[in-house]
Amino acid sequence: MDKDAQEIKNTNQIPVPLGSRKNTKRLGRGPSSGKGKTCGRGQKGQKARAASMKRGFEGGQMPLHRRLPKRGFTSKFRIYYQPVNLGDIAKFKLSGDIDIKTLFKHGLIRDENSLVKILAQGEIDDPVNIVADKYSKAALEKVQSKGGKIIVRELNKAKEK
Repeated sequence: MDKDAQEIKNTNQIPVPLGSRKNTKRLGRGPSSGKGKTCGRGQKGQKARAASMKRGFEGGQMPLHRRLPKRGFTSKFRIYYQPVNLGDIAKFKLSGDIDIKTLFKHGLIRDENSLVKILAQGEIDDPVNIVADKYSKAALEKVQSKGGKIIVRELNKAKEK
């Protein structure tokens, strides 16, 4: 290994070869600039104009987005739950009472004001009491088998399961 290769430790420290980085040629700056007058666009025509074609325009042919059928819709009443697996709770070695704020503090959910659903992927070792908005049957069985429970949060009311 030569001396230069030993000095470079990171890829961002590799020196740039001479002539590899050029300034872009400025357009429309006189005939002697090499890109004057038509600025490399040629003479007239649609591609020489200032505005380009509309997105999806296919030269007058019926565009693909209009040829394909519409399907379904987005429900404005959909409820989004942030999933939390039991394995994630075990990974952080959480035990005892676990509420939404605890899950948020450990980075298991992104927003502490959102709804949370407990899922059964993974195993827990200690008995835990989890406060959540929803849970799967398998998650409830796993938590109860370890001596814990899942408490369902219902708009400021807590109901034990």
